[in-house]
Amino acid sequence: MERIHMNLYKEIIYRIRSGESERSIARDLGISRPTVHKYKLKAAEGDYLNAYRELPGNEEILKSLGPAPRPPRAPSTVERYREVVQKYLEQGLEMTAILQRLRENHGYQGSYSSVRRFVHQLQPGEQEAYVRVHCEPGEEMQVDFGSIGPIYDPKAGKMRNAYVFVATLSYSRHQYAEIVFDQKAGTWIELHQRALAFIGGVPRRVVLDNLKAGVVKALVLDPIIGEAYRKLAQHYHFLISPNRPHTPRHKGKVENGVNYVKRNFFAGQEFVDVDTANLRLKAWVMDTAGIRKHGTTQQAPLKVFWETEQAALQDLPVEPFDLCDVRLAKVHSDCHIVVEGSFYSVPYRWVGSEVEVHVHKRVVEIYAGQELIRTHRRAAHQGQWRTEMEDYPPYKAQYLLKTPQYCLQAARRIGPNTSQVIEQLLTDRPLDRLRSVQAILALADSVGESRLEAACARALHYGDPHYRRIKDILNAALDREPLPDQIATISQQQTFAFSRAPREFFGQNPEGAQ
Repeated sequence: MERIHMNLYKEIIYRIRSGESERSIARDLGISRPTVHKYKLKAAEGDYLNAYRELPGNEEILKSLGPAPRPPRAPSTVERYREVVQKYLEQGLEMTAILQRLRENHGYQGSYSSVRRFVHQLQPGEQEAYVRVHCEPGEEMQVDFGSIGPIYDPKAGKMRNAYVFVATLSYSRHQYAEIVFDQKAGTWIELHQRALAFIGGVPRRVVLDNLKAGVVKALVLDPIIGEAYRKLAQHYHFLISPNRPHTPRHKGKVENGVNYVKRNFFAGQEFVDVDTANLRLKAWVMDTAGIRKHGTTQQAPLKVFWETEQAALQDLPVEPFDLCDVRLAKVHSDCHIVVEGSFYSVPYRWVGSEVEVHVHKRVVEIYAGQELIRTHRRAAHQGQWRTEMEDYPPYKAQYLLKTPQYCLQAARRIGPNTSQVIEQLLTDRPLDRLRSVQAILALADSVGESRLEAACARALHYGDPHYRRIKDILNAALDREPLPDQIATISQQQTFAFSRAPREFFGQNPEGAQ
């Protein structure tokens, strides 16, 4: 219990440091305002209100300031059922079952939380023990975000909710911190790049919470890492070590670092805008946080970093990581996504889906989950289209590939009549006859080029060179019949001859007969 009271006392000091009023502290903590004032005076005498000073251990606080205030405790609503609850516990009932029995059998109207707190008073559990993990120099860096409330964004021209990103080296406790307005994957990657450039090296492992920017799916034994973050880790040669879900103590160094930044740097301060805040934060990291006596290591983080840890870090890669941005985009019905005002095709089976786009300096990669589904050269300017015809459905691609010029060339190969039909249709304005032209040429696949040529000749003769007329001619096999002018020509040119000699009918003429 004494540990709880000391935490309450420290909370009073931290709130006073942040500039909160005695009235609000008393109201939130459930203690009297004179009590808060009394301990404020005692803390001032001990120089504990100095925001740049780490609080001493509990023994020193108790020695100089006396016992911490105990908040008043209202009697539990379950107290009147003490004997009943004890009996239920002896029977092995769980707390949810106890609540249900109390409501059904005794008319209890309280909450589950009240029952849980009362049971914990009757059966206080053993304090869980943890193992403090010590790291070697250059071995580990822990990263996390912390919410810091609204700050003015000069680019957006308005106040926006902001976050502080903190990267803490586990050995020296040296930090990098920066204020941002989102936790997107692109921002996450850029923050890592700037943090590693700031410390001038790369740790062998990075420990993170299960943030969506880095971990797609938080699984205990096999977490799924985001593709962009995986590439970053490969480029910089560090291992990604996500926490087990719901275990923030596994990255306690950066958790404490985030709280320290919020309470020491942000508390009681206002900033003109985010750019000013980031400049002051960068100076604070070096001039205040870096030279303080750390409560655990009892050394100045910056001193330990320069003397021991910096040399143990891996070298930064020679080539910069060129992933410029990571964003989500919807695949529209025309099989394209829009990125930076340009258009990139995506295979048609993902129409209506959301894909992840990795924008590099020279290429754009498109992912569906963890699968790379398309790569394009990055557009040189807005409004440019990058299209692969195979991304369209087969029937759509076939239509787009057979351009008017292609159709004209194909018709000429078939014959002059087919070529004439296609030329007439393509020059027919204002209608666009490309679909009809493609359909006519497709008939050659089923009936052959010679029949199509004959059918086109008949359609031209009767002045109706359209797809439906040519299709009807082929269906009725009229292409096999000669045209009227062809019949007349045949009649004029036809000559008749006996197939057998006259002598076969009349015999040999007598000699000298006339």
